[in-house]
Amino acid sequence: MTAKKRVLLDWHFNAWAKYDNWKHDDKIPACVEKFLKLPRIQPIYKNKRVVLEGGSIDVNGKGTLITTEECLLSKIQCRNPGFKRDDYEKIFSQYLGISNVIWLENGIVGDDTHGHVDDITRFVNATTVVTAVEKDKSDPNHPLLRENVKRLKAARDQSGKQLNVVELPMPKPVIFEGQRLPASYANFLIANDLVLVPTFNDPNDRIALNILAELFPKQDVVGIYSSDFVWGLGTIHCASQQEIV
Repeated sequence: MTAKKRVLLDWHFNAWAKYDNWKHDDKIPACVEKFLKLPRIQPIYKNKRVVLEGGSIDVNGKGTLITTEECLLSKIQCRNPGFKRDDYEKIFSQYLGISNVIWLENGIVGDDTHGHVDDITRFVNATTVVTAVEKDKSDPNHPLLRENVKRLKAARDQSGKQLNVVELPMPKPVIFEGQRLPASYANFLIANDLVLVPTFNDPNDRIALNILAELFPKQDVVGIYSSDFVWGLGTIHCASQQEIV
């Protein structure tokens, strides 16, 4: 699909294929349609509405998309039963104009969504990604994130060029009532003049903010304390949706 005007893409929502109280949430795009007065399109593939969440993909605006196998190809919390890698790539091409898909393997431990990419790897511009790494080899995130770095360094963009891969540290584990929560600096929100970054009263807060400040020289990079926020199993990007204009 080639976009010549602004439209609303109304992906079907089923609460990450995990919860059953999603029906009111799925009505939100229709409300946004009335508010913004924009045409609304419901992506259909193989005669079924396509389930997709904003946090499951990240794009560079030039034709490349990053996602994870854990989120879209696993039989656990399966969004679209029967859909395979090729099916998703056709959907991304038709509805998002994507010509190149980079498949990472897994998201982070504690992610309720089962592998959203917005907790691990994000484009900061058309050629550069930041990706979370865990240096503590005893942490279960260490091998998961190391594999993703390996895949990113081997990947190419839509023009066949290597990506500039910048590593972003992880905060120390955030635990609430015995449950590990998906705390990550990668869950930032890019606004017009700001980049809002979750922080956790952790020594790595400043390191992460400095890395992102160098990558976003035209925006103010602002840390937002999120150790309580993440009790809801997500932080800033999870709780928002940017509008591309």
